[in-house]
Amino acid sequence: MTDLTDQSAQSTVHLESAGTALVLEPRPGGSGLPEVVHWGPALEGGASTYAALPALTVAPVGHSALDVPWPLTVLPGEADGWSGTPGWAGHRAGSAGAVRWTDVTSEVADGAVVTRASSADGIRLELRHALDEHGVLRVDASVTNTGADAAPLDVSALRAILPLPVRADEVLDLTGRWCRERSPQRSRLDHGTHLRASRRGRTGHDATLLMMAGTAGFGWRDGEVWAVHTAWSGNHEHLVEALPEGAGRHHAVIGGGELLAPGEVRLAPGESYAAPTVVFVHSTEGLDGLSRRLHRSLRARAGHPSRPRPVVLNTWEAVYFETDLEHLKALADTASRIGVERFVLDDGWFGGRRHDRAGLGDWVVSTDVWPQGMGPLVDHVKGLGLEFGLWFEPEMVNEDSDLVREHPEWVLRPAAGSPREWRWQQLLDLTVDAAREQLLERISGLVDDIGIDYIKWDHNRDLLEAVHTVDGPTGHLVDAPAVHAHTLAFYRLLDDLRARHPQLEIESCSSGGARVDLAVLDRTDRIWTSDCNDALERANIQRWTSLLVPAELMGTHIGPATAHTTHRTLDLGFRMLMALQGHPGLEWDITECSDEELEALTGWTALARELRPLLHTGDLVRSESPDGTVLVTGTVDADRSRAAYTVARLVTGRDAATGALPLPGLDPNRSYAVRVRPEAGLPAVVQNTPPGWWGPALAEDGVVVPGSVLTTVGLPVPIMGPAQGYLLDVRAV
Repeated sequence: MTDLTDQSAQSTVHLESAGTALVLEPRPGGSGLPEVVHWGPALEGGASTYAALPALTVAPVGHSALDVPWPLTVLPGEADGWSGTPGWAGHRAGSAGAVRWTDVTSEVADGAVVTRASSADGIRLELRHALDEHGVLRVDASVTNTGADAAPLDVSALRAILPLPVRADEVLDLTGRWCRERSPQRSRLDHGTHLRASRRGRTGHDATLLMMAGTAGFGWRDGEVWAVHTAWSGNHEHLVEALPEGAGRHHAVIGGGELLAPGEVRLAPGESYAAPTVVFVHSTEGLDGLSRRLHRSLRARAGHPSRPRPVVLNTWEAVYFETDLEHLKALADTASRIGVERFVLDDGWFGGRRHDRAGLGDWVVSTDVWPQGMGPLVDHVKGLGLEFGLWFEPEMVNEDSDLVREHPEWVLRPAAGSPREWRWQQLLDLTVDAAREQLLERISGLVDDIGIDYIKWDHNRDLLEAVHTVDGPTGHLVDAPAVHAHTLAFYRLLDDLRARHPQLEIESCSSGGARVDLAVLDRTDRIWTSDCNDALERANIQRWTSLLVPAELMGTHIGPATAHTTHRTLDLGFRMLMALQGHPGLEWDITECSDEELEALTGWTALARELRPLLHTGDLVRSESPDGTVLVTGTVDADRSRAAYTVARLVTGRDAATGALPLPGLDPNRSYAVRVRPEAGLPAVVQNTPPGWWGPALAEDGVVVPGSVLTTVGLPVPIMGPAQGYLLDVRAV
């Protein structure tokens, strides 16, 4: 009898954490890159089981194919027998297209496998696969041109790619547009390449955030899912790919990386290119399992916001460009009265910026708007005990600006002329040191002079023809692609600003949610989820953004009754309810509110402060009615002693009554006091009698329900009208 589990001579290396495992098999004698044997659920038996996997899972080889089984390596290419999208692509003036990696070494240290290799073509490769304590795998890759006398090395792609098993037969990703970010789309995992490539120069409203593959019908809490995210704020790609012959011992692959334009990264001898980090996550508990791993991993970062997230008032939809001092002071007075903690002045405060066709780039306080400077407003705001924030759009310029008139060479554009305008603006070339330094000095000076606590950093256009004119190798001017260099310069600007002002907080806004990725979140304190403050649209925008982004990093505001972007009118209760799902705030002229509205908002801000220790640290759980018209979004603390659930009806359902919906994530062996919190708004209903639990749950002590009932049977949902909902406060007793 042959015992294939007795593989003591095997040299597999593995990482295992939080129920996830990565298993690699180095090639004998360093003759090639390690093969990826397994990525997914951890297996019983540990090291001995992983050592046995290579022999146990050798794939058969059919006719008219390679003669022996071929590997899927950590950087698959043609030399491995891989005919799919390659991990590495590059050339030297058309040569060095085929690369064979030699002198390969792999070592395990500090929760990571580090692989180093070189090629006869003068390329050195380093790969790092690191699995953190939450089961999140981060892959970093770099290449160096080691050919001292060789031609420059043009890098075309350096992707991170991992395998998928045959049971992963469905793909889920996200698309979107301005004011409708994060719309899910599903498809079968068929033969071919499911590629999402972004050439927008920023992450994009249609960015998938996570590309996911999983078992058929995987949902919020069920099914097995594999996912990838490219942590990069410029051009990028995500892919799932299946070939008829498979992927070595696997069925398909999933991966991502930076999308490079031809000639964008050209390495002289000794120069290196470091690819963006690509993040991989596996879950056996559906999409909620993915989010739990990612959120916990983000919250473990050294720079993660640690103090309570202040309730915000942003002035944009309150005053737009009408920056009248007395009106703003009255707005701050009202904000302070209802419990707001941070006041953010939006666009229109600088240079000639009285509308959106002029002034961008002139970051000086306008003497027309502020004849006494901005001090009177800032002193008033801070005298009320509020933090002060200010809006900037540092990377953009209007042609009608002093900056462009003085430095037209600082605009990022081809020699033939400017790109098509978008919101009447162009891009400042941050790769020009003088331009970036001037920005840094202007912003930093205002932070010091005014006393800015918070910056809303906006970025309101896609990048088209993002090139700068440089001297070419023949002495002629050429238009060189610049998205890669501009993205790095943007990061450098943020890093330098944060180094000067460690306490300064920054929000990443990009026409709403068009720059949402883990690289920008490493340098900022939250993202603006969407320019759409329509709470009904926000229900799904926030739901799908939260796959990647935890609540405390996701800006969620109450807008006016009639939404600026959709012209839909919604009840205050529903607007308050949906704004509790992230970092809450208001964007509304509350000086025009009635006494009843101000009283409701005062109760809402108090509730936001009470619940934020839970909502901004707990695990997110989600479910919905069978027809998808009622959404349940919950946050459960680590020991499952406290939870809060939003139950929201979006539109009318197919049935007269929704029925009972379970509350996921609780301990079935405990009992809980369930209370409806009216401070988050009460729903308008279309019913003769409420569910039996509703009346007792409105009392301060709530109604006590066994956890097994809550998690398995659930509570009947009141018959609510569209755009109505309620908040449940659940505590163990």
